[in-house]
Amino acid sequence: MKKIFLSLVMLFSPSLTLAETNWWQPMSAINDGDTAWVMISAVLVLFMTIPGLALFYGGMVRKKNILSTMMHSFSVTALISVLWVVIGYSLAFTEGNAFIGGLDRLFLNGIGVDVVNQTATIAPNASSIPETVFMFFQMTFAVISVAIISGAFAERMKYSAMMWFSGLWFLLVYVPTCHWVWGGGFMAEGGVLDYAGGTVVHINAGVAGLVAAIVVGKRVGFGKEAMPPHNMAFTLIGAAMLWIGWFGFNAGSAVAANASAGMAMAVTQISAAVGALTWLLCEKIAGHKASSLGLASGAVAGLVGITPAAGFVDPQGALAIGIITSLSCYFSVVVMKHKLGYDDSLDAFGIHGFGGIVGGLLTGIFFNNAVFGGETTIVHQLFIQMKDAAITVIYSGAVSFILLKIVEKMCGGLRVERDDERQGLDISVHGERVE
Repeated sequence: MKKIFLSLVMLFSPSLTLAETNWWQPMSAINDGDTAWVMISAVLVLFMTIPGLALFYGGMVRKKNILSTMMHSFSVTALISVLWVVIGYSLAFTEGNAFIGGLDRLFLNGIGVDVVNQTATIAPNASSIPETVFMFFQMTFAVISVAIISGAFAERMKYSAMMWFSGLWFLLVYVPTCHWVWGGGFMAEGGVLDYAGGTVVHINAGVAGLVAAIVVGKRVGFGKEAMPPHNMAFTLIGAAMLWIGWFGFNAGSAVAANASAGMAMAVTQISAAVGALTWLLCEKIAGHKASSLGLASGAVAGLVGITPAAGFVDPQGALAIGIITSLSCYFSVVVMKHKLGYDDSLDAFGIHGFGGIVGGLLTGIFFNNAVFGGETTIVHQLFIQMKDAAITVIYSGAVSFILLKIVEKMCGGLRVERDDERQGLDISVHGERVE
């Protein structure tokens, strides 16, 4: 069976040979502490999606759509995990060109551990941990990136259309962008600072969500009927899971248990905390009561803002980033969305997309060369951050639009029928309901 499997792999990549593509190293070169920390971090990041994001999003929709909304996160976790193994990891992290990787790790071919000879494969940019751990860690980033998008079109998109769009978007948007920034592509060569995914995850997914919300259209009754959250307790629990899991997201991106991971962990907590308080202050100034939704939104905004900067800023920079990102996301969600009239159901763009852009730009202002051993300047770095953020916005937006139109033709439309939407997607799409 193994020979048949390898033959299929070779069929897709005729030039591939194990000897050429395996990065075998003595197992003694692998650091136990680094490996343990990255394994824990990977589980924390997966925890952010299931159950974290599933509960965070699920609590904000109406009762008739809670299961369908949570299904998005769970379904994407399964789909993207398989696609990552088949081809995503290889295209993102193996040597290729400035725009895309190669096929050396197709079906994870060549990754392994040889206990007899005491060797294991490692990734070139994570030399102290087994490649299996690095691969899984990066898989969890891909999973949550795609899951974030679903918040923009919640309560109205066909399940089949969601799955097709998620898979195609992952292959044609996430994977190339991941290679550009973290896999040795042109953004990495150009000096962009994106420690844990401000560009790759948040800008990418947030912009795709905005495009999807506009193309799919507004929910039936949007702007005319009250659409209050079904269960804010779920949302707060989900936000807490996201907050805790984010330490794996940011501190884990050091890919080692070292001082850089320690600083990333500290600034993550600082930015999240001040972001939450800033949002509550905005509500107070606007004459509203302090809300649990505002508290959760502010915390997530602070976490989004610090993500690209986590390994590059000091605590003082984290305070500034948390405050400014939370203020910006409050404006995006409370003012800009209503002025422009789009229906970003759960503010996937308002917090992740807009916050990712702001956080990416602030990274170019508040970085500390001493923290990461850099030699850049604010003028130079801010230009790079602006340029690469703009490229990501344009690329993700354009390709997402094209993919949505293709999926629309494939699935006979992107959204459920009006009566099905009125009834709720839990019953009409999945045949289940929450009592």
